[in-house]
Amino acid sequence: MFFQYLSYVATAAVAVVLLLGLANMFRGGSSSTSQKLMRWRVGLQAVAIVILMAAFYVTHR
Repeated sequence: MFFQYLSYVATAAVAVVLLLGLANMFRGGSSSTSQKLMRWRVGLQAVAIVILMAAFYVTHR
C-alpha cells in the first residue's frame, strides 16, 4: 500500500515538472530554465521507475 501511494506521488511529480517545462516552452521562457526542468524530469523519471520496480518486486514476491 505504501508503494502504491509513493508511485502516485512520483508519477505526479514527473507530470508537474513536464507541464512546467511545456508552459515555459510555450511562453517563450529562457532556455536555461527549460534545460533545468528537463534535467529534473529525467531525474524524477529515474526515481519513479525505481519506485515502480520496487513496488512490483514487493507485491509479486
